[in-house]
Amino acid sequence: GGLRLEVSDWAGMSGSLRISSAEQPLRKHDHFVLSVASGMQLRLYDPRRFGAVLWWDADLTEHPLLSSLGPEPLEKLFTAQYLHNTCQSRKTSIKQHIMNSKVVVGVGNIYASEALFRAGINPKRKAGNISLKRCEKLVLAIKSVLTESIRQGGTTLKDFLRENGEPGYFKQQLKVYDRAAEPCQICQTPIRQIVLGQRSTFYCTQCQR
Repeated sequence: GGLRLEVSDWAGMSGSLRISSAEQPLRKHDHFVLSVASGMQLRLYDPRRFGAVLWWDADLTEHPLLSSLGPEPLEKLFTAQYLHNTCQSRKTSIKQHIMNSKVVVGVGNIYASEALFRAGINPKRKAGNISLKRCEKLVLAIKSVLTESIRQGGTTLKDFLRENGEPGYFKQQLKVYDRAAEPCQICQTPIRQIVLGQRSTFYCTQCQR
């Protein structure tokens, strides 16, 4: 019960949510302002206007945009057995599979590449060919990559900023993403860049099978 606030950004991901003081002047593309009792404001900055702010006075799991979503990757529901079950007979690549929000939400392009590297899995491998044992490694890798990124404030790419306007720092820890032709930090093989599902994908041809 009670009103809930949902903010979505379906494409571009160039907007941001920031916490500001009420005295701070609004910027040109601050399209939504939520004032709270402390006097601070939550502002949606969205220059490309892909975002949406919706009121929903019901169970969030019943919202049309949320009802078909998979579990959060850091929830207990996201297990190796769950992932393995979703992989059965799937011919899509494992990277595209873990980026499918109907399978698991929140595993974006950067973190998918990084998690697959940690798990030693080639991103092109068919999801249906991933064993339970390898799913165990991949689930642990996804959870660790995301946990470390959260602790370090997110990943700085182009205009990404945290809620307080500061850049994220996890990019310093990236092992494969955006490192095309650079040596793998484990075996020194040049990192390869390909396109999967219209997204840039980075991996090591020797460490990932």
